[in-house]
Amino acid sequence: MVEWRISDGLIPYETAVAEMEARAAAISAGEADELIWLLEHPPLYTAGTSARPEDLTDPGRFPVHIAKRGGQYTYHGPGQRVVYVMLDVGARGRDVRRFVQDLESWVIATLARFNLRGEIRPGRVGVWVKRPEKPPLFDGTPREDKIAAIGIRLRRWVSFHGLSINVDPDLSHFEGIVPCGIQGHGVTSLVDLGLPVTMADVDIALRQSFGEGPGRGLGGSQA
Repeated sequence: MVEWRISDGLIPYETAVAEMEARAAAISAGEADELIWLLEHPPLYTAGTSARPEDLTDPGRFPVHIAKRGGQYTYHGPGQRVVYVMLDVGARGRDVRRFVQDLESWVIATLARFNLRGEIRPGRVGVWVKRPEKPPLFDGTPREDKIAAIGIRLRRWVSFHGLSINVDPDLSHFEGIVPCGIQGHGVTSLVDLGLPVTMADVDIALRQSFGEGPGRGLGGSQA
């Protein structure tokens, strides 16, 4: 069984990490069901295991938390749906790369419910959308903006951390970092793209898309 939890208000980062670690340990011990936790954080930056100091361009802007997930710097804050996934990767084949691909496919399927095409790019973690209305980069590369970030950690083959989708955050807050170490391309959100989508709409789409299509490896009974 996969439990779904939606938290109101802004959940402190340290509180979320402690809860994730405890739940992952309980899942590993066979003492708890898997959990997908939907929440929002107050404004903050997190540094993954590959974060480079020079990518924190405004260190005094918001609190910075060292996260033991994969990836580099990212921003979390109001208007962004954070999705923490405490799932048994061992029971899903012990294929970490496939698990991350399933998470990407889940995000893409969720965005498709709003008629938005999300795509993945080699060498660029997360989910991207094309922005043909924006000028290309200096080398002629077409502009693309990031709409979702992904970063996980495993402990005894149980995942925690997860992904985030930009619904309607203050996009200027991403200016304090180089998001995921990617220069040139930008960051966008569903509302920034002209879609009048609410957090509740995204939550429904996430649940409906879970375990569908290429991301079906995530599926399971839902509670």
